[in-house]
Amino acid sequence: MTKPMTKTQLVAALAEEMGTDKKVASSALDAITGLITREVSGGGAVTLPGVGKIYCRERPARTVRNPATGEMIEKDADKVVKMTIAKPLKDSVNA
Repeated sequence: MTKPMTKTQLVAALAEEMGTDKKVASSALDAITGLITREVSGGGAVTLPGVGKIYCRERPARTVRNPATGEMIEKDADKVVKMTIAKPLKDSVNA
């Protein structure tokens, strides 16, 4: 498995795809990240066409085990960010 693309590499690739400089590409990436963060933290969802859907899901209170001690602990309800991958992306990976 290869290493994940870093933000610097992503900005450089985005700038090349857009035909612009890295400063504009970095601003575009930061704007998209900010929009997704605001929407999902507010309880909404964001669909990135061809990539997937990012959303927030509530998890109920539950009993979990501390792996270090084996002790069972009650964990409060919380929220978790999930992503459902779009079929075109799944198909392109499995092609």
